[in-house]
Amino acid sequence: MRRIFCCAAMALLYGAASAAPTADMVLRNGAVVTLDAQNTVLQALAVTDGHIVYTGNDNDVRPYIGPNTRVIDLQGRMLMPGLIDAHMHPQSGGARLLNCNLNYEKLTVPQFQARIQACIDKDGERDPKRWLVVVNWFQQGMQPDGVAMSHAMLDALRTRRPVLVRSSFGHSVLLNTRAMQLAGVRDNTPDPHGGKIARDAAGKATGLLEDAAQDMAMNLLPPLTPAENLAASARALDAMRRQGVTTFLDAYTDPETLTAFAALQRQHKLTARAHFAVLVEPKDSPKKAVASIRQLARRFDQGPARAEPSMQVRHAKLFMDGVIAAPALTGAMLAPYYSESRGEWAPGSSAGPDSYFTQPALRAMLAALAAARIDPHIHVDGDRAVRDTLDAVEALRATPHGKAARPALAHNEIVDPVDYSRFAQLDATAVLSFQWAKPAPDTVGALKPYMGPLRYDLVEPQELLRQAGARIAFGSDWPVDPLDQWFALKVAVTRTAAPDAGEEYAGRLGTQPGMPRLAALRAITIDAAYVLRQEKDTGSLEVGKLADMIVLDRDYFTVPEEEIARIKVLRTIVGGKTVYEAE
Repeated sequence: MRRIFCCAAMALLYGAASAAPTADMVLRNGAVVTLDAQNTVLQALAVTDGHIVYTGNDNDVRPYIGPNTRVIDLQGRMLMPGLIDAHMHPQSGGARLLNCNLNYEKLTVPQFQARIQACIDKDGERDPKRWLVVVNWFQQGMQPDGVAMSHAMLDALRTRRPVLVRSSFGHSVLLNTRAMQLAGVRDNTPDPHGGKIARDAAGKATGLLEDAAQDMAMNLLPPLTPAENLAASARALDAMRRQGVTTFLDAYTDPETLTAFAALQRQHKLTARAHFAVLVEPKDSPKKAVASIRQLARRFDQGPARAEPSMQVRHAKLFMDGVIAAPALTGAMLAPYYSESRGEWAPGSSAGPDSYFTQPALRAMLAALAAARIDPHIHVDGDRAVRDTLDAVEALRATPHGKAARPALAHNEIVDPVDYSRFAQLDATAVLSFQWAKPAPDTVGALKPYMGPLRYDLVEPQELLRQAGARIAFGSDWPVDPLDQWFALKVAVTRTAAPDAGEEYAGRLGTQPGMPRLAALRAITIDAAYVLRQEKDTGSLEVGKLADMIVLDRDYFTVPEEEIARIKVLRTIVGGKTVYEAE
């Protein structure tokens, strides 16, 4: 009887050991940074049907290894959740890779002209009616600092074509005279609502159009063909997977973009989970806005997340202002921008535009979106825009549907300290572009004199907001900057520029502290997942979640701070499938 009992016990033990189903993939012998609630670091992980079925140590993962299991030896390297970019413009980023490209470089006027002339000559386009579009112009980096750009710089080019140069910030375009004529930009043309036509001291239009005024020219550009849209989407996804981005929010979409990504999804070529925000304008009625988003959602939203990447259309994009950097100065501010007079800088007469949505209009819009279960994603750059938006969110939280909304405020380049704690109180997420928090032409040159010394020390308040309890999520805003997530994380921690930026941009931006490494990493993973209502599926490596993860060539937590920018992604896995592997 004793022998029978022992045999039975052994059989039960063997059955328990063999009960673990063999996995499709096992990754072992690594530093598995889970970013769970306890920030646990483990050794191994197993995946079946696109989901994580085990996390733990190398020994206990063995039962998950079968004859058909792909076993990846991490060789001590770091495995972490895939990156989640909560604010980017992928179609624009992909399309710009196909255009005449100034590559965000600091240029003198002669260099600016030579680069564009080279595009004209290479293009060989003979139709004088065909627009030339130039992209990724680092407007704030033009040399020398403060050079006034106008149509005259473009009129000097050897071409009869209309020329349009797009600022990398996305809030300005520069036109030559031919393009101004086609767009109807005259000296006496009134500024459109939410936009500005730049004029010189004599009142002459310079060819620079800010914010909504850009539409006067942009609406004349021929739309991308379906093939061009498809190519742009494919290029964007390729750039993302090389950086380790497994989920993104397109923060300002259109039907053409949605159509292109849907085509790739049907071809099983969608390599990141795709979320889209539909533009809502101040002129739209709440009813019309909701109906428009629902119509697109019926066509393109593919339901809850699953192992294979899919598409969701569940966000609305609202603009409350422009940008606080010169020369635009279209961010809505609580106090006036500084201006120069006789060599002295002092508060001027302009605090920028009023917030683009009035308070009653914004409250009505947010209430309608919340009732429709559409989350608002709101562009706020100046402290007035931030304050007005938080006021509206406070009113929203008092409504039945508003309690469940997940409002996100994007950019927040300057926030009045009085409002820091309100983010946490109202459960409003601050979506920040970490790479902006460094000395650079767009901070030292385009912000410092216009903010004044006290406000300048408060720009890019990433850690100040976090210390006040705010949930921080990362959004690259690509293609405003090159898509470089690891450089952005380095800047979040150090508030320093790249070593080759030049002596004038050495040191830290202001006196604010940098973010702790762990906080910055959670902002680009689990906290960004919250913005997209995806935190139960992704953002951390836990049993039951989707297997979205990346392997790094070095340990983010132990390398010197400056070396964070040099981290390379060796493997990107989405839903248990490798979508990128470094050579």
